[in-house]
Amino acid sequence: MDAVAVERTEIASASPEPEPETTSERSAAAGWVYHLGVNSIGHQFCHLRYLLLRGNCLFMYKRDPHDNPTAILPIRKGLITHTLMLQDLGRRKLTAGTGTGDLYVLAFYNRLDGAKKGEIACATPAEVRKWYDAFHQAKHQAEYDLTSGTGRHRRLNTDDEINLEVRRPRVRRYAQHGLQKLVKIGKGPEMLLRQASKIGNNNVLSANIDDETGDALEAHDWRCVRTINGIRIFEDAANSKGGKGILLKSVGVVNASVDSVFEMVFSLDKRNRYDWDILTGDLELLEAKDGHCDIVYGKYEPKYLSWWNSKIDFVFSRQWFQGQDGNYTILQIPTTHKKKPSKSGYQRKKINPSIWEIGKLASLGHVAKCLVTQMVEVQPSFWDRWKGSQLEKFEKSIPFSLLCQVACLREYFAANPALMSESPSAIMQPKLLVPSSVNSDAEDQDTNDEFYDAIAIAEDEDSDDDNDDFADADADKGGKVKLKNVSWAIASLALKRSKASVADIELSGASPPVLIDWSQLNGSLRQAKSEQDSNCWSSPSGDGFMIRGKTYLTDRSKIAGGDPLLKLVAVDWLKAEHRIDAVALNPKCLVQTVAGKKIPFILVVNLQIPASPNYSLVAYYVSERPVNKESLLGRFVEGPDVFRDSRFKLIPSIVEGYWMVKRAVGTKACLLGKAVTCRYLRQDNFLEIDVDIGSSSVARSIISLVLGYITGIVVDLAILIEGKDEKELPEYILGTVRLNRVRLDSAVPL
Repeated sequence: MDAVAVERTEIASASPEPEPETTSERSAAAGWVYHLGVNSIGHQFCHLRYLLLRGNCLFMYKRDPHDNPTAILPIRKGLITHTLMLQDLGRRKLTAGTGTGDLYVLAFYNRLDGAKKGEIACATPAEVRKWYDAFHQAKHQAEYDLTSGTGRHRRLNTDDEINLEVRRPRVRRYAQHGLQKLVKIGKGPEMLLRQASKIGNNNVLSANIDDETGDALEAHDWRCVRTINGIRIFEDAANSKGGKGILLKSVGVVNASVDSVFEMVFSLDKRNRYDWDILTGDLELLEAKDGHCDIVYGKYEPKYLSWWNSKIDFVFSRQWFQGQDGNYTILQIPTTHKKKPSKSGYQRKKINPSIWEIGKLASLGHVAKCLVTQMVEVQPSFWDRWKGSQLEKFEKSIPFSLLCQVACLREYFAANPALMSESPSAIMQPKLLVPSSVNSDAEDQDTNDEFYDAIAIAEDEDSDDDNDDFADADADKGGKVKLKNVSWAIASLALKRSKASVADIELSGASPPVLIDWSQLNGSLRQAKSEQDSNCWSSPSGDGFMIRGKTYLTDRSKIAGGDPLLKLVAVDWLKAEHRIDAVALNPKCLVQTVAGKKIPFILVVNLQIPASPNYSLVAYYVSERPVNKESLLGRFVEGPDVFRDSRFKLIPSIVEGYWMVKRAVGTKACLLGKAVTCRYLRQDNFLEIDVDIGSSSVARSIISLVLGYITGIVVDLAILIEGKDEKELPEYILGTVRLNRVRLDSAVPL
């Protein structure tokens, strides 16, 4: 077999209504995965296992327990609690039985004890994402139980946790009653070994179309310049700063799931690629950097394109990641590699830098749909000639061949109807946090193991809503289109709270504002004197960010952010050999100065950047009045990490910089506690949030790309606390920061 894979997902969801959860109502997730690890003699293994997750109880079987509930016993079991950490490790070549191929790996580890860890593998990123969400859904209830005091995990013996790397004795079977609502992931072991060319049905979480615009406003002027085989080709006519060339893109709708299209685009199987890829059909893997990045070599013999008189070859890197909305992005950048120097008989070409964006569209019946976009960078001098009197020469170029790949993909899937269908599925939504009123028999057993101690990463009740785009047109529940034009934007201003009204709610009115001498509050990175200034910071308005409006829960309307509540007074740009934690406790930190100790409240946001050396970008936000403990901000400051992780949100926006960096970073709001590890330090008059970017392989890959272009980048960041009910809306911007072309060598050693 060419590949080892787990079949696709079938979903039946639990009711999301906010009512007390009983044994019969509690949903479960189950399916076949590969359990990865090292045995007692040091040999790696990849075993087929059946996982069953019910509530926050996890069971592992060698066979499907539904085949014979009275005889099939779990080989492991345990609980999901509040220190479990999950990490998507991307693709990895694995061997199971007689098959070898690429699988997608999800890692588990304990935030408090790194020795307790393990890995499972799935066939597609979508399956990994569904297991990821299922574990977070389990923690959603467990975290509520922890904070409310109703959780049975209060009685756990944390010294007896389950460890996937250690063989454990058999335990008693799982009680089968109360499983009417089952999220079934995987069709069965008979389909686990399959050819790489057989891309089966992908069942993905249904979602509405996401427009290109995210939660920060972007300056693009896309103009359709040509239509080829039903695929539109656009030119970005905006004079964006920091670009190295002209940006073109082709856009088309493909009747297939985002997972099927991603697998096809990323596949190296020539039998598949020859069916649709005219240029890069013959690819060879040179090096797998990590699960989200590799380097490939390709060659093309001009048998069909007569305008190429010689054989050509090329080397490029591919980086991919899947967003919290389930959409895929693939970056393709020309590079070199020692394994493939230029060779006689071939002309070495540089493939134009390009990006694939594969986004979900609303499915019609059982046919999945996705919007496929490919962006390609071309040199301005060539494009000026091509779009003028020599357009026919453009049709004989590498950029044109790349742009035509979207049309080729569409026709390929249209010619293979078996790849287009999508089994009916429902969205797996977490239930509202409510106490469990009845425990199952399984819960009454002596389950004193903890599968993994889980960190507080709460799932949003409307998880896809964080990534809703601020589109020009949106569809309401009745299917009617609502135009969000200028008049809508003007009307929405009435829904936005002023900074004064926000301060009256979030800050204490009992104490008068403290007079602060701002000149005494300084960081290592200087404040900007003008927009053209470099290696500095400033604090922009929040009007460039879109946040949830007052009526968001009913119509998903978003509004401009407005002025931040807290004032940015200083920024530190630090470096050290190891990750920098607890900056606020350093004697030389702003917080520890005489002036700093007089400030009623300081929010310290420490973005920890993995590199060599490690960097930390530390922003200090202050308030002239104490925080109202009854407000949303007060609950965030004084509340548990569980609550903080579920609410702390960041919106990025590359204002100026290379277009590929812009697309990789994006402009969509991200719940940081779900994406990366966040550590909190609450003392005296400050709260420090240490954001460990290196804890996520995806975030680590993106930040490495950003660091390569950092001296030409202007980036805006907005932080806020997510509002989830009507009393917490509209949202408000907590603080902003703009970083102007920061230099790595200007970082100060700590």
